[in-house]
Amino acid sequence: MLLVVAAAGAAAYPSARAFVAERRAPEVEVGVVTQVAPAAAGGSAALPVLVATGYVVARHSSDVGVKTGGRIARLEFEEGTKVRKGSVIAQIEHADIDAQLEASRRAVTEAEAALVQMTAARDEDARNVERQRALARDGITTTATLTAAEAAAAVSTARVASAQAAIATARARVRVAEEALENTNVRAPFDGVVIKKRAEVGETVSPFGVAGQATREGGAIATIADLGELEVQTEVSENSVAKLTNRMPAEVKLQAYQDHPYVGRLRQIFPSADRAKSIVEVRVSIVNADARVKPEMTASVTFQEAPSAAAVTSKVQTPAAATILVPKRAVAQQDGRAAVWIVRESIATRRQVTLGRERLDQVEVASGVLPGETVILGPPPGLTDRTLVRIKGK
Repeated sequence: MLLVVAAAGAAAYPSARAFVAERRAPEVEVGVVTQVAPAAAGGSAALPVLVATGYVVARHSSDVGVKTGGRIARLEFEEGTKVRKGSVIAQIEHADIDAQLEASRRAVTEAEAALVQMTAARDEDARNVERQRALARDGITTTATLTAAEAAAAVSTARVASAQAAIATARARVRVAEEALENTNVRAPFDGVVIKKRAEVGETVSPFGVAGQATREGGAIATIADLGELEVQTEVSENSVAKLTNRMPAEVKLQAYQDHPYVGRLRQIFPSADRAKSIVEVRVSIVNADARVKPEMTASVTFQEAPSAAAVTSKVQTPAAATILVPKRAVAQQDGRAAVWIVRESIATRRQVTLGRERLDQVEVASGVLPGETVILGPPPGLTDRTLVRIKGK
């Protein structure tokens, strides 16, 4: 009986020992070595350089206001209304201006009638001067009579000039009234869509704003945006601006549609920074925006490495090598060399690697690992080569 028990114990000992060793093995978190293929022959891989978040805005947007104060008589829009450049979207009450315009037009008519009378009188005085001169040559009239006739003709000529000036003044007043009437119309400054309605019919508005209206709106009654050119307004730390280049490609993802990325391109890096926040504003155009992209949506932008100039201008395209990436957390420094720990069948093996450029939370590896291999993230201190480890979550 003792021999049977001893034999059973001897048979179970290796398994028990392996179980105990496995339980004592350090638990580690692991990641996978990845490979990014080139975007195209002769091009470079679309590798991430920087991630930033911001909001979708229209490149061309305007708070449309009134030129003259008054009560709104009619509105021709709601949120979502498409408008054409120059179309009337609202009108201010203008009965008083209509009356002024009518009075100005009647003044023109009156001045024109006065000019007809003055012209007739001038012509008659001119003929009278000719008659008096003829009589004076014959010695029939006196010099005083001729002088009086010439003076009357000069006065008539001056009255004609005054009447002509009065007509010009009256017509100018008509143009002023017409301009005032036109100023009661609010026109769209460009083709676009009304994205915000700021007033209602019957409200009193002013170019400088009124009580209860935000000062920054300054009498605005609508916000119009050109939805044909949408972009992401984001901010980048001063320390990261050097990573960005003009027309740099980017990937844009809306918080509402994470599974549908859009093509972006860096349009502008603002010429000044915010010294209080140590940030620089950046604008990224959304190249293929569709109806799902709406102003003020939250978006993230992943800036990507642009193809090198040599690759773009080269006439002979050669296949580019794929890029191998490992998580930054997997890289450890030992004996002054970069190394990672490869896990295979629960055994950790140290392997030296040659690093390249950093890519967000990853780093390029020129040699030392292969795509698909499992690496330890944040290797625990004291880890030795060919150590048994337990993978977290298994």
